[in-house]
Amino acid sequence: MTKLTRYICVVFLFLLLVAIRGFEDELFYDPYLKFFENDYLYMDSPRREIAKLVLNTTLRFVLNSTISLGILYLIFNDKNIIKFSTIIYVTAYILLMIPFLYFVINPRQEDYYMFFNVRRFLIQPIGLILLLPAFYYHKLNR
Repeated sequence: MTKLTRYICVVFLFLLLVAIRGFEDELFYDPYLKFFENDYLYMDSPRREIAKLVLNTTLRFVLNSTISLGILYLIFNDKNIIKFSTIIYVTAYILLMIPFLYFVINPRQEDYYMFFNVRRFLIQPIGLILLLPAFYYHKLNR
């Protein structure tokens, strides 16, 4: 694959991440999108369907992670980086889903800020934001 083709593919994948964020209201069930846009520290938790919320959050995490892995592969062209990143993503999903489920099942106002941040790690491509410079730095120091 030529460099130009790889760069075009990377831009396309970044645009996919932007599209997921831009159309999140239409693509995913998440009553917390509107909840956290408001003054959520003084509101009650919204009504939610727990199974549907977990399924949609998982779908969004998988989409973001898959696209992020594609970006990492196109930039670094290293299968070991993809294997390591996959382990990071799977571990992060498991470790973040436990408190996410706790906060969804037991909503308390004093936990909203922590829930907001755990949820953010699940629905945003923060893994890519962390891994991309880390692998670039590692590549420079090799």
